[in-house]
Amino acid sequence: MTLAHGSGGKLTHQLIQGIFQKNFRNDWLLEGGDSAVLETLPGQMAFTTDSYVIHPLFFRGGNIGKLAICGTVNDLAVCGAIPKYMSCGWIIEEGFPLGELEEIAESMAATAREAGVFIVTGDTKIVPRGCADKLFLNTSGVGFIPEGLRLSPALIRPGDQVIVTGTIGDHGTAILIEREQLQVETGLASDCAPLNGMLERVTASMGGAVRLMRDPTRGGVATTLNEFTEGQDFGIRLEEHALPVKGEVSGLCGMLGMDPLYIANEGKALLIVDGAQADQAMELLRSHPCGREAAVIGEVVADHPGKVYMRTLAGGHRIIDMLVGDQLPRIC
Repeated sequence: MTLAHGSGGKLTHQLIQGIFQKNFRNDWLLEGGDSAVLETLPGQMAFTTDSYVIHPLFFRGGNIGKLAICGTVNDLAVCGAIPKYMSCGWIIEEGFPLGELEEIAESMAATAREAGVFIVTGDTKIVPRGCADKLFLNTSGVGFIPEGLRLSPALIRPGDQVIVTGTIGDHGTAILIEREQLQVETGLASDCAPLNGMLERVTASMGGAVRLMRDPTRGGVATTLNEFTEGQDFGIRLEEHALPVKGEVSGLCGMLGMDPLYIANEGKALLIVDGAQADQAMELLRSHPCGREAAVIGEVVADHPGKVYMRTLAGGHRIIDMLVGDQLPRIC
């Protein structure tokens, strides 16, 4: 195992497909969504789980606790579910300060209230010094999908528009600055935020015009869009001029040889919507605080099936592949 196996890119997909999907094989798992969509009486339930090992634990814009709530809520929300209940498992290293633990718990509680979810069960384990890096969290979440709502790659058609709900690469870049203690003057902060209120507004108003949603965390926008197109009979063309990237993110990536398209986000979503109703989707997104900088960044196309490519500022085209390796480990 290498750190790159946790990057969200090609090695992560090989690990999931080669070990986990092979051994745990069932129809729900093979759907490959951020949450498993299950049949309940009545309707459908979404169920997801995630673990958080971010370093550092505290960062501008949040901490591991806020991140854990946002990450789980957003995994449910992009499946069209209304998040309701969560669990939280704590793995705490001996010697961890109680004051920091309280601060993290308070942050989790405040974020859960904002998202309208309840932490209803949990578990705590303490391990000896040196057996963990301060604190690891695991959260699981349950949400319920409104009757009639369906999101699937099978619904995507050429002419559909690709929307991102705000600037990309903020979270990963902010973590990099704090972890490496880079001497740069910037107000950049993590974008971690619960997106369920914003996304519910769109799906409730537009129904079947929303084809698919996903939150571009590890592996960034590029890897997530490749997940959309993998094995499909359509491609996605991005427009470089339309990508919303903050100057601080662009500048730092330029200095370090990184690409914002592959950097993790924790408060953004990607939507594929009916091209004829993209303007309505943009209006709804921009009416919410989390979507004020939403942008149409590309289009579903019939050519280049199974591929993502970008029309560059110079007028050329380049293939946007899935992330290989890991630009920045332990960002969530």
